[in-house]
Amino acid sequence: MEKLQQLELMDKIRRELEDLQRSLTAVLKKVSQISAHNITLGAGLLDEKLPDLQEKLDASVVTVTELGEAFADYREKFFSDNKLASAQDPTA
Repeated sequence: MEKLQQLELMDKIRRELEDLQRSLTAVLKKVSQISAHNITLGAGLLDEKLPDLQEKLDASVVTVTELGEAFADYREKFFSDNKLASAQDPTA
């Protein structure tokens, strides 16, 4: 695979990781809304299960965020190590 193709694939992966982070955050927000509604309802099953679900989702958001940041650093190192700035912009 050519270096520019690899860079394009890395950019796609980075966008997908960002999308995954936003999706997980939206799911976490939805679970929090359900938990807030359950304060009024008082369903024991939800009181029992939702905190664990929130904790797991929060951990997933943190993991994906950290992975996204580390992958962005990996991509930037690849970009600079392979001197792709001039390959992307022939006037550079």
